[in-house]
This record gives sequence, C-alpha cells and structure tokens, in this order.
Amino acid sequence: MSQTPSVTEPAPRRPLRAWLRTRLQGWRLRHQLAFNFWIHLIGIPMAVAGLVILLAAWPAWLLGLWALPWYVGLIAFLLGYLLQWIGHLAEGNDLGEWAAVKRLLGLPYVGIAPRWNPEDPDRL
Repeated sequence: MSQTPSVTEPAPRRPLRAWLRTRLQGWRLRHQLAFNFWIHLIGIPMAVAGLVILLAAWPAWLLGLWALPWYVGLIAFLLGYLLQWIGHLAEGNDLGEWAAVKRLLGLPYVGIAPRWNPEDPDRL
C-alpha cells in the first residue's frame, strides 16, 4: 500500500475578520492610556445611544407620538463625545474623526500620542 501525501488546504480567507482586527489594533494604539480607554467605554455607548434617541425621537416628537424629548438624545450624544474628547486630551492625541479630517485636508495631526510612539508621531 502506498501512502498519498497529505495536502494541506489553505486556511479560509476572512477579509472582514482581518479588517476588524486591523481596526481594533489601531484603536488600541490610539487609546493606550487607561483613563482614555475606560472613559471611551462610557462615552462611545453614550454617544451612540444619544444619536439613536435623537434620530428616533425627533420625528416622533414632532408628531407628538413619543414622550422622550429629542434634546435628551442631543445631550447624551454631546456628553458622550465630550467624554471621548477629554480622554484624548489626557492621552495627547487627536480624536479619530478629527485626525481623519485633518489627514484628508493635509493638516498635521497626532495619531498616536508621542509618549507611546516617540520615533514616529505621525504614525496612523
């Protein structure tokens, strides 16, 4: 009996998983300070919930269908974004959205705080 050599199949491609992993690694690089990381865990859900409330409450409030005023969503969104801004102020880098806008406009930005990346502060 002859044995046939085993052929190893290539691993299935997972482009979405690779893309998400890259984004998560980049996010972790920009949020290395513990205070910034934890304040984002409060600020991001608050901002997202505020946006959802704002988008759902505004038309319903105009029609008199929902008792939750639209400005509750606006306040939650602004407070969540403010918390994230405070975290980035403590970290020493630009907010992700502002860094992307600055990059598109050709303006200088700080992707990773210089304390974590002294050799290349323009990385990311």
